Amino acid sequence: MMKIAAFQFEVTGEIKSNLEVIRRAVAQAASQNVKLLIFPECALTGYPPRNLPDTKSIDLVELAEAIGELQSQVDASGISVLVGSIACEDDAYYNRAYLLTPNMPMQWYDKRALYGWDEENFSKGKEAGVFEIGGCTFGVRICFEVRFPEYFRELYKAQTDCNIILFYDVTETDDVNRYNLIRSHLVTRAVENVTPIFSVCATKPYQTAPTCYIDASGKVLAECERNHEAMLVWEFTKKDLNFGEIGRKKISDQLLEI
Repeated sequence: MMKIAAFQFEVTGEIKSNLEVIRRAVAQAASQNVKLLIFPECALTGYPPRNLPDTKSIDLVELAEAIGELQSQVDASGISVLVGSIACEDDAYYNRAYLLTPNMPMQWYDKRALYGWDEENFSKGKEAGVFEIGGCTFGVRICFEVRFPEYFRELYKAQTDCNIILFYDVTETDDVNRYNLIRSHLVTRAVENVTPIFSVCATKPYQTAPTCYIDASGKVLAECERNHEAMLVWEFTKKDLNFGEIGRKKISDQLLEI
């Protein structure tokens, strides 16, 4: 068993402001013996053009310093952190999920399903998005990728124990239907891949993707209240499959020729 947690909050275009919230959440999670804490898509930097004009407006020196401060806190607290951020390498910008692990080299996953604002601001990633943390294998995906079962079939083949999705899915006016649609996508991804899902989203103006934990049979076992800063803590345990889950895995293995 390992405690995992998700922290939803109002992401801004100010790195310093976001970092203060993130560091506060890390300290809170560490005090509860959480081993993995996840934050929304672009949580550290803000998401263009919603919080900032474009990726080139990011202060890369300030961003590097913020990541360094967060890594130092991770090293001292013993908690792993998965946080969304803009990243720049060789003049290309990426929508990235950084995995900071205590006293270990940094790892990451870059978003691959780029459309609209993402396509205008980011380059396509290449990583598999599979990480080993505390004896468990976690798959990572970002926001729009939840719409495509193919990205999660990759994680099924990698035999992940739990899949994590980082969202920055918000609207200017309340849209409960969109929230429920994305929630249903998460349930489906969990059921069809027989793998639990843990998701996290930004909160403002109106949150249109859930921060929740869903088991391998599609049951939403825990969920944060929409539009409010909150931390969701879950005691994750790898469990034996039940009758229905065994059947879905058997047929999936046949279809994928595993």
